[in-house]
Amino acid sequence: MNIEHLHKYCLSKKGVTEDFPFDNDTLVFKVLGKIFLLVSLKSWESGNASINLKVDPDYAQELRAEYESIEPGFHMNKKHWNTVKIYKGELAPKFILELIDHSYEMVIKSMPKKLRDSL
Repeated sequence: MNIEHLHKYCLSKKGVTEDFPFDNDTLVFKVLGKIFLLVSLKSWESGNASINLKVDPDYAQELRAEYESIEPGFHMNKKHWNTVKIYKGELAPKFILELIDHSYEMVIKSMPKKLRDSL
């Protein structure tokens, strides 16, 4: 997976926007204004590609136990966020996309019904 594929995939989802709300390095993807994915462009360019994703707390624990490349979210609430270290090569691109989908769906699920219905 490369950064262009990640970018295109995230923007293909309904209601998604991109932004740099924290600095010029951290690209953030939001669905209806709520963050579901963060990526450091500098880390990606230096060969340390990773993403932070929202995750169900129980599923987060399962993933961390099963995969060395998945850790508690860096600079995030460790209960609800995972860091997925793509550069390690352990995870198949299709699985990474499934994790992105899960994050997107988790954020939508937590929204009020009126917002969810607007998608």
